Amino acid sequence: SYKRPIPVVIQAGHEGRTTGNTGSVYKGNKEVEWNTLVADEVAKKLESWGIKTKRVGAKTSLLKAKIAIAIHFDGAAKHCSSGASIGYPNIDSKKLALKWKRNYKKYYPFTWQKDNFTKNLSDYYAYYTIRAEKFLVLELGELTCDRQLRWLKPRRKKIAHLIAATIATEFGLHPKINFK
Repeated sequence: SYKRPIPVVIQAGHEGRTTGNTGSVYKGNKEVEWNTLVADEVAKKLESWGIKTKRVGAKTSLLKAKIAIAIHFDGAAKHCSSGASIGYPNIDSKKLALKWKRNYKKYYPFTWQKDNFTKNLSDYYAYYTIRAEKFLVLELGELTCDRQLRWLKPRRKKIAHLIAATIATEFGLHPKINFK
């Protein structure tokens, strides 16, 4: 059975996995570590604004939430063939996705893939364990692309704050974020 609803669940993609899909690794940069850093920062920022947040890894028990966000960075066998992308399961989530894309596109200078462009985005496994009114899977950029890696790495905490600010608007808050 589901636990009591939680306002926000933040999932760090691949966190806790030791086999199977453990995330991309490129030039010593491990996606799972990046996901964890960003997810922790999002949760910390939301909590500082008074928004109750639960942080989870890749494997989680059944949960109910108002909003769930899964944090990922992309990796591609053909380097620099991907970029930021977003997945979601329903129309309510799509509205939040559009808000996120509007915010992130102001800063992210690389390619955006179509929404739900892979089965992993459109049918993300956690849609079935984290039952959220709005659920986004955020691929924040391709860490296997040197140009994107150089841009992303020093901005991970700023990206986390932008994610948190986007979520906060769903709770009637409008925090200022200085991305530059």
